[in-house]
Amino acid sequence: MTPRQALQQRLAALDAHLRAENPNLLPVLPTFRAFDRLLAGLGLIGPYESLTTRIPWWPMVAVLGTFSAGKSTFLNGYLGEPLQSTGNQAVDDKFTVICHGPQSRKEALPGTALNADPRFPFYRISDEIEKVSAGEGKRIDNYLQLKTLSGPRAKGKIFIDSPGFDADDQRRSVLRLVDHIVELSDLVLVFFDGRHPEPGAMQDTLRHLVAKTVNRADARKVCYILNQVDTTAKEDNLEAVFGAWQRAIAQAGLVSGRFYAIYDSKSAVAIEDDARRARYEARRDADLAEIHTRINEVEVARAYRVVGSIDSLVKELEGEVVPKLREAMARWRRLVLIGDGVLAALLLLLFVGIGQIVADGVLTFVGGLLLSPPLFGVVPMGLAGVVAVFGGLFLAGHFWLRGVLARRVAAALPERFGDVELNLRHGFLKNTRFFRSVFAKNPSGWSARAKRKIFGIRESLAEHVQRINDLYTDPAGRRKAGEGAPL
Repeated sequence: MTPRQALQQRLAALDAHLRAENPNLLPVLPTFRAFDRLLAGLGLIGPYESLTTRIPWWPMVAVLGTFSAGKSTFLNGYLGEPLQSTGNQAVDDKFTVICHGPQSRKEALPGTALNADPRFPFYRISDEIEKVSAGEGKRIDNYLQLKTLSGPRAKGKIFIDSPGFDADDQRRSVLRLVDHIVELSDLVLVFFDGRHPEPGAMQDTLRHLVAKTVNRADARKVCYILNQVDTTAKEDNLEAVFGAWQRAIAQAGLVSGRFYAIYDSKSAVAIEDDARRARYEARRDADLAEIHTRINEVEVARAYRVVGSIDSLVKELEGEVVPKLREAMARWRRLVLIGDGVLAALLLLLFVGIGQIVADGVLTFVGGLLLSPPLFGVVPMGLAGVVAVFGGLFLAGHFWLRGVLARRVAAALPERFGDVELNLRHGFLKNTRFFRSVFAKNPSGWSARAKRKIFGIRESLAEHVQRINDLYTDPAGRRKAGEGAPL
């Protein structure tokens, strides 16, 4: 299969998926393809690559947190099936991806099923693991597994259940996966153990999860959940424990966010006092209902995130990528001009030296050809030959220097930049090809025509956002209750 055929196959699969799961996003595909052509012209992606394979199209819900905080129990309860193993000790040391399938499979599929499928958010994640921990990329099955569920609540979503984060020395490869998950997810549920809410037990989670979300633009998607709070019923100190837990999170730098207190009714300790039990159940039911609502609304969040990803990329392209390419080109230009000056000086010294040798009579014959009075047109031919040799040597040295210096500058540029991993190195090298002038200021492919394309993409984005808004809003109040939005 050729790269062109592989891309066409992926786009066809994505088209079929959206028609079945989220047809409202189908009009976004042409906008992505228009951006693909623009980025390919800049050399930032290959001619048979697409942004559509670099973003997740399924809504994602990530469940992260400390060991034995009840993450798997919560997922089993929400999904309505005991898919994940549970217990008071760590029962799983892998990230488990759960998606809808024709049948429920408690027996997991290997991580390769995720790493090699561009439809999943872990496509080629082994390359990232290899970067932070040499040799670990080939052991992808030790990090990821895939399970399927036939229940209705798994339709149209991907759930990720993580191992705990209480280990003192977390592997960098695991943390790289956590960062990847948080970045791509539409909803992140961070679980803490209500039996051990003190800051010491939460230290690793606070450092790796909470602190990193403080400055995120989409920090609202992260919810903090104190689970198993039924253990506080005996002392009836839920409010005190909940307050101490919130203060511990605030010390990590988080001063805002949504906090919940829940417990699993099936595994909860018995609460003898009726009034106390009713109060705990009311708090649990209210918080669980809100969490479930947030989960059910991730399809809406994903639609906006897909469209918003193009807008973010436009800003990234104009505000970061193009300036970085210009800066690299300017540096390369300076180095080439300095190199040309040194080369010209060396060649001039070489020819002056040869001329001096001729003048001293060492090469009498050659000197006669070059310096004697005009004789049968020999001198003009000799001068022309000197100029031609000088020019030829200079041009050969110039293009050799261009290549050497281009590779030197390119080595400092990343091959993967930004959320969609644009290849800045390849984009820069495209500007150093032999037919490109060293004095060119703008990157190849960044022209008035490209800027018009950017304008058209932005106009399309506004239409996409308006169409999605029409699905969920009705400012004029023209639709009746229960009436769907116009397609």
